[in-house]
Amino acid sequence: QVLLVESGGGSVQAGGSLRLSCAVSGATTSRACVAWFREAPGKEREGVATAYIRGGITYYADSVKGRATISQDSAKNTVSLQMNSLKPEDTAIYYCAAATGLFISCPVGSNGYRYWGQGTQVTVSS
Repeated sequence: QVLLVESGGGSVQAGGSLRLSCAVSGATTSRACVAWFREAPGKEREGVATAYIRGGITYYADSVKGRATISQDSAKNTVSLQMNSLKPEDTAIYYCAAATGLFISCPVGSNGYRYWGQGTQVTVSS
């Protein structure tokens, strides 16, 4: 079974930065689609970033484009999301997700991912 565990969430002032990490076991991140989603109160789960590492393809939501970077550490088998210039509207529970199989590109919707972490809270204050 594939297990994902997020870490790195916390509270930060607007304009600050956070680096979220997702430790993956049971699969090799370089051979899977990996993604970060977030869910804020009263809002639907939103895709933040996806990465097909083997294909070198990344996707970012318009709301975070230019402020977020998804990356992989192959030695540690982790996937990270670096977020800069954080805004109060970035406040949400952030989830990492993974899908295994053969891909041309990664799905951007949550229903495209089978494996999910437990989530980590990010709070941005003004």
